Amino acid sequence: MAKAAETEPLDATTLVAGMAAEARKAARLLAALPAEVKTAALRAAGGAIRAAAPAILAANALDLERGRALGLGPALLDRLLLDPGRIEGIARGVEAVADIADPVNTVAAEWDRPNGLHIQRLRVPIGVIGIIYESRPNVTADAGALCVRSGNAVILRGGSEALNSSRAIHAAFVAGLAAAGVPAAAVQLVPVADRAVVGALLAAQNLIDVIVPRGGKSLVARVQADARVPVLAHLDGNNHTYVDGAADPDKALAIVRNAKLRRTGVCGATETVLVDAGARGQLGAIVAMLLDAGCEVRGDAAARAADPRVVPATDADWDTEYLDAVVAVKLVDGVDGAIAHIERHGSHHTDAIVTEDAAAADRFVAGVDSAIVAVNASTQFADGGEFGFGAEIGISTGRLHARGPVGAEQLTTMKYVLRGTGQTRP
Repeated sequence: MAKAAETEPLDATTLVAGMAAEARKAARLLAALPAEVKTAALRAAGGAIRAAAPAILAANALDLERGRALGLGPALLDRLLLDPGRIEGIARGVEAVADIADPVNTVAAEWDRPNGLHIQRLRVPIGVIGIIYESRPNVTADAGALCVRSGNAVILRGGSEALNSSRAIHAAFVAGLAAAGVPAAAVQLVPVADRAVVGALLAAQNLIDVIVPRGGKSLVARVQADARVPVLAHLDGNNHTYVDGAADPDKALAIVRNAKLRRTGVCGATETVLVDAGARGQLGAIVAMLLDAGCEVRGDAAARAADPRVVPATDADWDTEYLDAVVAVKLVDGVDGAIAHIERHGSHHTDAIVTEDAAAADRFVAGVDSAIVAVNASTQFADGGEFGFGAEIGISTGRLHARGPVGAEQLTTMKYVLRGTGQTRP
């Protein structure tokens, strides 16, 4: 009797090369599809996700069970959790992307030269995008939808903790695409949790056009260090809300509460509250509100003097993205003190000022070098959906190509078209 063949180890490089080849074929077809075909496909994909809710919830239950067994904390479990409302939100998010204007082949600018040449700058797809993300299964649908809308094929590598959920969402999503005439290979999900695949994606030079990491600092750092493919980086959200001396007290309390506690595990959550020395009288009310809402407060001497329940802050607290019901609080010397603290400790993601002084707001906006700066609004508006992008695949904190929420338009590049009447260059 013949001996059973042993299971061969995964060849990550071969897997990625095969997926990239299929993605490249799909990208060429996708780039040529009319906008209305992509719109119909995305609406079909949203409907398919909605119809597949029971299967997605069953898959998510497996991931949650495994996550609890692995000891994942409350914030990570919240990121992982799906319920009927969140699945409906995912479906609606895909449909929202279907409703936004198609950026492909739109004219970003055009002008005429003295020699009669007419020049246009068009938005065109990047090509094949690799997206590496952690925890959030909704990214599977958000990223797929944005890439289809922008005419790009995508290879998705989700976190191992959400693999079952991502597979179920992906299966429904591509079924909807295929039914509407979009090739299923336009949106592929890496089918295994093997970490070797991440290395193969990062080394896929000339196969993948750009890598987008979405996750914690360690993931992004690895991608930036090891990638041989261009990277569109999305760093951590060590965000600040600064309460100015001219802030309305009630407005300040409402904004700080929402910015920190609406959802503590999102990248737009405020992690440090800065209070102007001129608003010292508001410090006690702000700290008490946070503590009474169940948030641990780690503060400087002024914050501790305002409420004995405050834990002394360490130097590390000013640099920490908690993603939990923990916040650092510090008294600063006016707008300039807030700007200096944010420049030293922030991650250039999202920072906010609460003030009724227009000049102070303008100085804060000009002085804070972050992708998003909010005036009298919660930092939790750092979300592509809230910007009207339908969805986003992250908040880019870099300075090249795209900055801020990355939606469909930010997933395009430029092509210049010259139209002449026979001109030759002398």
